[in-house]
Amino acid sequence: ERGLTIVQSQDPAFPPALREAYDAPLFLYVWGKLEERDRHAIGVVGTRRITTYGRNVTKKLSFELAHAGFTIVSGLARGVDTVAHEAAVAAGGRTVAVIGSGLAKLFPAENMALAEKIADGHGAVVSEFPLHTSPDKQTFPQRNRIVAAWSRALLVTECPAWSGSLITANLASEYGRPVFAVPGPINSPTSTGCNRLIREGATLVTDGADILDDLGELPFARQPSLPFAENNAVPELPPEEATVFAALGDQESGVDRLIDATGLPSQVVTATLMKLEMRRLVRALPGFRYVKR
Repeated sequence: ERGLTIVQSQDPAFPPALREAYDAPLFLYVWGKLEERDRHAIGVVGTRRITTYGRNVTKKLSFELAHAGFTIVSGLARGVDTVAHEAAVAAGGRTVAVIGSGLAKLFPAENMALAEKIADGHGAVVSEFPLHTSPDKQTFPQRNRIVAAWSRALLVTECPAWSGSLITANLASEYGRPVFAVPGPINSPTSTGCNRLIREGATLVTDGADILDDLGELPFARQPSLPFAENNAVPELPPEEATVFAALGDQESGVDRLIDATGLPSQVVTATLMKLEMRRLVRALPGFRYVKR
C-alpha cells in the first residue's frame, strides 16, 4: 500500500556511482521515486546523540547543499541523519534515506512521519533488505556502504571517536569519495571523531560553499562546453529563480532594474539572487550589481 518498487542495478533509475561499486547491491527496494538528479548526491552522517551545535551545523550545511541542487543521502537514524533529511525537505530539495532494515520494519519507528514526507515528493526511502528484515548489528554497516558509494562526497557533521560514521567515512575513502568534516570544540566528546578525521586528511568545512567550491561542477550550473545558444538557456530552476535569472540578460544588472523587470517584491529579488549565487549561476559585483557566470 506504500507504492513500493524494486529497482535493479541495470535499471536507469539505479544510481550510477553505486552501480560501479565492487560490492553494489543487485537491487533496491524503493518507497518514493528515484530521479536522475539523485546521482548528484552528498552523504551527510554523524552521531545519533546530537548536540545543539551539531543540530545547527547539520541543518545549515544540509539546507545549503540541498538548495544548491544536491540530493542529501543519509540513514534516517536519530540525530544527524534526521536533521539532514529534514533540512533537505525544508530547502525544497531532494533527499534519500537508506535504512538498515526492510521497508516494512522501518527503524526508528518514530521517523515514520519523516519517511512518509520524504517518499511523498521529496525523494525516496530505500533498502537492499527484504521487506520484513529487522535491523541488527550487521545491517547497519551494510547500509553505510550504500550511503558512501552512492554519494559524490561524504560530510560528517558531528561524531564521537567510537561513531559508526567513521566507518562510513572510511568506506567513502575506499570508494574514492572526498570526505568533509565539521570541526568541533576540542573538549567536546561528540566532536572527537570529526576532529580526528580532519587531522587524518578530511577537508575542514564551516560553510556549504566550502564543499561546493571543492566539488566544482554543480547540478544546476550551465555547461561551459555547450554551444552558445544552449549554454545561455535558462536551467531548470524554481519559478522565482528562473524569472530573476532570465531577467539578468547578458549584461550586469542592478537590483532595482531586476525588481522592475520581474515585478517581484524587492525582498524576494534579493533573496533569490543569493540563492542563484549559491548555485554558482550568478556573480555579485560591487554596488549591488549582478551578472551571469
